[in-house]
Amino acid sequence: MKLIIQIPCYNEEETLPDVVAAIPRSIEGIDEIELLVIDDGSSDKTVEIAKSCGVHHIIRNIGNKGLARSFQAGMEAALKKGADIIVNTDGDNQYCGASIPALVQPIIEKRADIVVGDRNPGANPEFSLPKRFLQRFGSSVVRNLSKTTVTDAVSGFRAYSRDAALSINVMTSFSYTTETLIHAGQHGLVIKSVPVETNPSTRPSRLAGSMLGFLRKQGVTILRSYFMYRSLNAFLMAGLIMIAIGILPILRFLYFYAIGEGDGKVQSLILGSMFLLAGYITVVIAFLSDALATNRRLTESVLQRVRRIEQNQQEFRSDGQAGKRGGSGED
Repeated sequence: MKLIIQIPCYNEEETLPDVVAAIPRSIEGIDEIELLVIDDGSSDKTVEIAKSCGVHHIIRNIGNKGLARSFQAGMEAALKKGADIIVNTDGDNQYCGASIPALVQPIIEKRADIVVGDRNPGANPEFSLPKRFLQRFGSSVVRNLSKTTVTDAVSGFRAYSRDAALSINVMTSFSYTTETLIHAGQHGLVIKSVPVETNPSTRPSRLAGSMLGFLRKQGVTILRSYFMYRSLNAFLMAGLIMIAIGILPILRFLYFYAIGEGDGKVQSLILGSMFLLAGYITVVIAFLSDALATNRRLTESVLQRVRRIEQNQQEFRSDGQAGKRGGSGED
């Protein structure tokens, strides 16, 4: 079984040696361990440091693409290199490499498709009190949407089985953490959490310039995921509420009209009609969005099959080349 540990990096020349040094070189149940650095357009010596540390694979983005796109690029590269398990950690040395064996164990034992490292954000002294509250609240929202029991939804310290990695599609350019959990939960993948150790913070987060900016971007990601996977429920409920609101003023007008006092109550009829029309349009949108969501699921299924075919073809070519080399050596 092959494990590839991917490390997205953006100007991490100071912390990358510590990250690499802390990664275990042998894990029970794992035959091969390789390191993959995704350089996201660094302007320092991140690539040179990675090479000097003995990193097996380095891929480089042309310019700064962001964490989410670097994560996706790393996942695709790891799959092409034959990974059975992929671990994602950060280049800022936030996560403790000694926790990697615990992170991959549920996948080795076939008990999980994805394992998330739980930093215990509600009690982590590295987090401020407002951040602890927001972490707990955000994780509860993601648990509800993904139908999982993940306790640290924004933790980037994760392990993915090969099958889980083949199914992951990241649409946002901001952060992959919440989106991939909701995606995985909606697709029935088994997600587990394990407690992990963290190191003292070396620098402020680069995902957003402020807490408000981070909340805004995460909120948009969560809302988009909600409408993507639960569009029928969201729009249908909103449409039915508007229809119910529209019926009330119309009933009021009909009542006064029936007793001969309908004059002057036309505004109720107009208001009710507006709500009924808006509700009808929203209900139509609900069914159209559900049809689009169904099409998305079919497209994702096709994409997953294409990825599997590509992986099988690559493995077949690799085996064939190995056979040719072996044959020529024996001759």
